[in-house]
Amino acid sequence: MKETFRALVMENASQPVLSVQEWDTGRLPDAEVTVKVAYSSVNYKDALVGVKGDFVKSYPFIPGIDLAGTVLASADSRFKEGDEVIVTSYKLGTGHFGGFSEMARVPAAWVVPLPKGLTLRESMILGTAGFTAALSVQKLEDHGLKPGQGPVLVAGASGGVGSVAVDILAKRGYEVTVSTGKKEAHAYLKRLGAARILDREAVTDHEDQSIRKKEWAAAVDPVGGKTTQYIISTLQYGGAVATSGLTGGREVTTTVTPFLGRAISWLGIDSVFCPMDLRVKIWEKLASDFKPEHLTSEIVREISLEQVPAALSDILEGKLQGRTIIKL
Repeated sequence: MKETFRALVMENASQPVLSVQEWDTGRLPDAEVTVKVAYSSVNYKDALVGVKGDFVKSYPFIPGIDLAGTVLASADSRFKEGDEVIVTSYKLGTGHFGGFSEMARVPAAWVVPLPKGLTLRESMILGTAGFTAALSVQKLEDHGLKPGQGPVLVAGASGGVGSVAVDILAKRGYEVTVSTGKKEAHAYLKRLGAARILDREAVTDHEDQSIRKKEWAAAVDPVGGKTTQYIISTLQYGGAVATSGLTGGREVTTTVTPFLGRAISWLGIDSVFCPMDLRVKIWEKLASDFKPEHLTSEIVREISLEQVPAALSDILEGKLQGRTIIKL
């Protein structure tokens, strides 16, 4: 095993400072599985860590909430040298050295075998964002959503979760309406399968109105805040919204009226501590019937480790489209 590796290291001065450094493997944390990282990806949560310094309590630190690579060594019999694996969520990149590194050492309980039908690169084009999108669609279908029941809204559609959700839903035969604040993303979203595009202000509740005309059979909501308020007020009878993000804010103002009068449901989506049996099921679906049609042709941009700090700033400012992956 190589004794040194390159990583994007975060140090805390008056604010987080990121730089590519060469480290010795002895500085990796104690855990059962050592992975040679092939790819990682850029997520909104990575920007909260790397730009704002959220979550991290000790320095120096290696961020990156996603990684995919090949097992170099394992103290757990479920994994052996040469196995291709995915690691996302849990405390990876927030409380445990993460994926912005050529090498990682992680608990075996966090490791998912790469399913047949996905390459390591494809798994990171998906990453936490794609996993969250697929989990949202699965929860909505478990709730009873089927094609033909009416339009499904995807909010924040040009982002990572939104892009993958649009592709999955369109592939599965749903009529997809999207919202975005980026006019330059309209053609991109059409190519992913959007049938109708709305400006994000059109799906933002500025009046704190808890009930409006019924519009959506369901919605995928990685935005939160006043967008969630609007969605709740416009779901059809028996509809549901799957909320996974808070880029639009943490606060939601509504009443019990749409829940009682329209029998709607608000589904919370958590990718961090999602149970392993469900986690494996969702990854297997992403390798088969949930696999986006435009995964490698439209959704992805590839960067180097040195380009990550700029990408983190861009995603925090809403400048990134689709998914950005890091080749290690």
